[in-house]
Amino acid sequence: MRLDLNQPAGEGSLPALFADPVAETWLEIGFGGGEHLVWQAGHNASIGIIGAEPFVNGVVAALSGIEEQKLQGRVRLHCDDVRPLLDWLPPASLSRAFMLFPDPWPKKRHRERRLFSPPVLTQMARLLRPGAEFRFASDIADYAEAAIEHALAHPDFDLALTYTSAARDTLPDWPITRYETKAMREGRSSTFIVLKRRPAA
Repeated sequence: MRLDLNQPAGEGSLPALFADPVAETWLEIGFGGGEHLVWQAGHNASIGIIGAEPFVNGVVAALSGIEEQKLQGRVRLHCDDVRPLLDWLPPASLSRAFMLFPDPWPKKRHRERRLFSPPVLTQMARLLRPGAEFRFASDIADYAEAAIEHALAHPDFDLALTYTSAARDTLPDWPITRYETKAMREGRSSTFIVLKRRPAA
C-alpha cells in the first residue's frame, strides 16, 4: 500500500494507484491511529484514500484497521512528511482532503512549524478540484482561530462551515477520533472547519 514517489503520479491517473476501482481520490494528512481514515474508506465504497502519517505507531494501528475491514485495495499510504507527497500529486486530482488535530506546536517560538498555513493552503488549492472540501479540526483555540483567519484570507477557498464540539453532530460523516476523545476528556472543546475550493478564475 505504500506509495513510491520516485514513480510519476501522472495527470489525472490517481484512481490507477488503487487495486480496486474507485471514482474519486481523497487525502488525509496526518491520520494518527487511522480511525478516521478507516471509517471513511469503510463508508465510501467508491473512494480511494491516500493517508500520510510519519509516525510508525500510527501507521501500524491504521494497518490493523485496514486489514480487519479488508480495505487494502482502496487505501495507499505515505509514511513520511506529507510535503513531498503534496509536490508529487497532480493538479486537481483530489475530491476531498482532511487535516484533523495536527501537531499544535503550542510554544510561540514554534508556531511557524504549524502545518495548516497559507503556503499549504496554496498547495492544497492546486490539488483540490473546484467545489472540493478541505476539512480541518483542532482542539487548540489559537490554532483554530489562526486557521479560520488563513481560510478567510486565501483567494482560492471559501469558509463553508465552522462549528465547535457543542454542535458535534453538524456533519454526521465526521467520526470522532482518539485525539478528539482525549480533548473532551481533558475538558477542551474542538473547532471544526470546512473549506471549499473556489472555481478556477
